[in-house]
Amino acid sequence: MTSKLNKYLNKTTNAAPLAVFRVLFGIMMCFSLLRFWYHGWIEKLYIAPKFHFKYYNFEWVRSLGDYNYLLFFVCGISALFIAFGLKYRFSIIIFFLSFTYIELIDKTTYLNHYYFISVLSFLMIFLPANAKFSVDNLLRKRRFNQIPNWTIDSIKLLLGIVYFYAGIAKINSDWLLSAMPLKIWLPSKYDLPIIGNNLMQQDWFHHAMSWSGMFYDLFIPFLLLYKRTRIFAFVLVVFFHVFTRILFPIGMFPFIMIVATLIFFDASVHEKIIAIIKRIIKPFQKIIKAPKLQETYPFCSRKILLPIVAVFFAFQILFPFRYLLYKNELFWTEEGYRLSWRVMLMEKAGMTTFKIANSKSGQYFYVDNTDFLSAFQERQMSSQPDFILEYAHFLGDHFKTQGHENIQVFADSYVALNGRLSKQYVDPTVDLYQEKESFKPKNWILPFKDDIKGF
Repeated sequence: MTSKLNKYLNKTTNAAPLAVFRVLFGIMMCFSLLRFWYHGWIEKLYIAPKFHFKYYNFEWVRSLGDYNYLLFFVCGISALFIAFGLKYRFSIIIFFLSFTYIELIDKTTYLNHYYFISVLSFLMIFLPANAKFSVDNLLRKRRFNQIPNWTIDSIKLLLGIVYFYAGIAKINSDWLLSAMPLKIWLPSKYDLPIIGNNLMQQDWFHHAMSWSGMFYDLFIPFLLLYKRTRIFAFVLVVFFHVFTRILFPIGMFPFIMIVATLIFFDASVHEKIIAIIKRIIKPFQKIIKAPKLQETYPFCSRKILLPIVAVFFAFQILFPFRYLLYKNELFWTEEGYRLSWRVMLMEKAGMTTFKIANSKSGQYFYVDNTDFLSAFQERQMSSQPDFILEYAHFLGDHFKTQGHENIQVFADSYVALNGRLSKQYVDPTVDLYQEKESFKPKNWILPFKDDIKGF
């Protein structure tokens, strides 16, 4: 077993796939950050709100105010440097730290693909993505044709985990038997040409989309792995992600996944892509002296890097199953829901109002959420328990500073999940100001009183 592992770890392969992956990743990330700037989302999401929801144990992360523009600038420049392969190791570390910091500013903006970018960029810190076709080659006057095979396989494995776990998560009765939440979302696409007033309104089509989405996520990593099915699988990837991009406002994620799956193709395909890029930059090549070629990239710190990568993947494989530690319905309480590659599985809407009471006098008043939250923040808060608890503490602290005494905070909350009738969500008799955030079950969430079978 050990000899087989060592043999695999010593195996080398062409560096072209990782080089192309680096270039396209950097370009996509730079464009994504420019898109945030262009649409005014930096101001809207990270500067304008009076209050930002925080991840548990990351309460110390603060919005930088107008300096958020500088943070996005640094992140975008580092992405550009990654694409060029300029000071790659430093650039990918800066990108990972700045991008992750941005996502930690406000939990309201959480999306699976933002988490994916943070996870992927962390992994890339330990990969020799600048071994070939990089400015670093010119600076150190040498380039490498071969890199350890596991460095490319690690990206394939991460993509496989994302897809496969997303597929496992879809094996539940709401998704497969009730076609929820697609049965809610798809009919609203009536304005799509040809299919809007026809297919999008059909119950059988909602079920077909649900089942095909599950099968796609489960099997696409394996279809991409094998050469005979790879082209067919890539066509499926393009069709699936373009179609979902048309249907849903999910930003750059479809294009990121399409570009990322190119890593599964043989080095010959990536050499052709590099050749195309070289033709584009041909005028600059005339003034650049080609660096000396060395065959294999020297991995000097393998004994340090491999354990880190191993722990990284152990975490990615095990962490999504933490929901098994909670007895309550996952979709209702969301205990263990985030960071688990559960993609677009719920339509959850709620309305939550807060009562501030004096425990001794009995006097109380209700809070107007619009005084503190944006419409987007209030919509997210109203149906997610950790948001509700954090906001309750914010309100308690706020009114305490205004001179109120003996403060109690109660929530009157109603939530509808995947087409079900709205039900009371939070125990209205529990003083949320006395409840603390932790990994323990939130017993102040009222029982679901329904059954969603599956993972």
